[in-house]
Amino acid sequence: MAEENFKPKILIFAAEMAYRAADMAGLTKSEYPSTTYIVRIPCASLLRPELILYAFQKGFDGVFVASSGPDCPFMGEKCVDKTAKRVEKAYELLKEHGIEGERLVLSGVCSTCVETIVGKTEELEKTLEELGPIKKS
Repeated sequence: MAEENFKPKILIFAAEMAYRAADMAGLTKSEYPSTTYIVRIPCASLLRPELILYAFQKGFDGVFVASSGPDCPFMGEKCVDKTAKRVEKAYELLKEHGIEGERLVLSGVCSTCVETIVGKTEELEKTLEELGPIKKS
């Protein structure tokens, strides 16, 4: 059961094209949860699974990997498969450390997909509110 005043901290790793959507969300005054942080990365396929785990270990309650998908200017079509493999490995690391897999979300986000990035962040926030804080072991 979640704590009453719990405000989940969400970290978004936004690949190049997805970052453009996140930026556009800000320009259009779309609202994210106030405890959302965005880190711009060139390509989601370069994101190491250990870095995702590290984010949880440093106090984030949820991580959203916003991939550019096949639009990726760096990896193109290869981006999708490589990113999926890295996130799958991250799920394994989370399980090994007793962290619920629902705390990690992956989605392709194009440069104009403001609704996708805002909607997925809101969905993750609701999930995290239901899960509550990560249990320290």
